[in-house]
Amino acid sequence: MRPINVTITKIVEESPSTRTFFFDKSFDSAKPGQFVMAWIRGVDEIPMTLPYNNAITVQKVGDATSALFDLDVGDSIGIRGPFGNGFTLPQKNENILLIAGGVGSAPLVPLAEYGMRAGSDVTTILGARSADELIFADRFRAAGVLHITTDDGSEGRGGFVTDVLNEIDISEYDRICTCGPEIMMARVFGILHDAGAHGQAEFSLHRYFKCGIGVCGACCMDPHGLRVCKDGPVFNGELLVDSEFGEYKRGGSGVRV
Repeated sequence: MRPINVTITKIVEESPSTRTFFFDKSFDSAKPGQFVMAWIRGVDEIPMTLPYNNAITVQKVGDATSALFDLDVGDSIGIRGPFGNGFTLPQKNENILLIAGGVGSAPLVPLAEYGMRAGSDVTTILGARSADELIFADRFRAAGVLHITTDDGSEGRGGFVTDVLNEIDISEYDRICTCGPEIMMARVFGILHDAGAHGQAEFSLHRYFKCGIGVCGACCMDPHGLRVCKDGPVFNGELLVDSEFGEYKRGGSGVRV
């Protein structure tokens, strides 16, 4: 699939390291948790999630994202997608728990808002390194109950999202959805697995993507060869048992890192 050209219409600074880039094309068919491939011309093409149907939220972490941060309103990028499997959509009267860390809040916040509109009871545990790195807190709060944790205690509870998770009754929730740094998600997975609740949980994984459509195999995971771009990026917890999730990742050449 060829990328389509989109023009940046607005840039919002979400945190010192994160910005949301709005553009003049709306991907209304996108499901929370799906992704698009963003082409920064002359640099690279990278997967990005959609916190809105017409925007991507980007954390500055490498060459491509740094180049994106150099762009301004009126500049353009290429977009392919949306691709992949998203989160299971909440239903009326379901109790949904969302666990978000850092920029991992981007695919979860539209899910929270969908759940609110559908008549679900939505609870979110939102974590970040510090208060100024919290993203979309107001949107999560408007959608339901919000617990905030910060590593340094500058807002909400000092500590980690797992501290809150350890204190709540997991059995109250019909489904649990999480996205964030893999070390965080692996710890969440461990808690849910010990409680026998990993089968009702969904995890949005981050891996190195080349094609984004399941052809190149760069994002395959041990031991079953599941492709994160095509079979995921959202996986039920049952599929992650005894996988490489939380153990290692792979670089562009497929070597473990």
